Amino acid sequence: MDKTIAATILEQLGGRQFMMMTGIKEFCTMNGNDLCMRLGRNMSKANQLRIEYDYGKDLYTMRFIRYTAPGITVKTGKAIFREEKISEVRVFEDVFCDHLEELFREVTGLETRMPRIIGINA
Repeated sequence: MDKTIAATILEQLGGRQFMMMTGIKEFCTMNGNDLCMRLGRNMSKANQLRIEYDYGKDLYTMRFIRYTAPGITVKTGKAIFREEKISEVRVFEDVFCDHLEELFREVTGLETRMPRIIGINA
């Protein structure tokens, strides 16, 4: 994983708090200027997210993807081959870094940071 860009994107999403709150553990990069992750259950039904960085514009593209692996389904005693399906659930282009976290929460419904509790006396 290209630590500079992928790590920067992860930090902009919330870093360790983001990983703890969302439960996301699997991260990768495809071409060095992006961050890909497998999402858990969420309200958008997307199970993958790819955030790509555009050097020229200094902006990001967020792709929420629903991926279904190929396989065999057995219905009424017959084996039916299921093909791979890839569909984009939501795509946001030209996103500023400070909007990544907000768009993630909007689409998935998952919180990305621990709430701060103020004014509690122990």
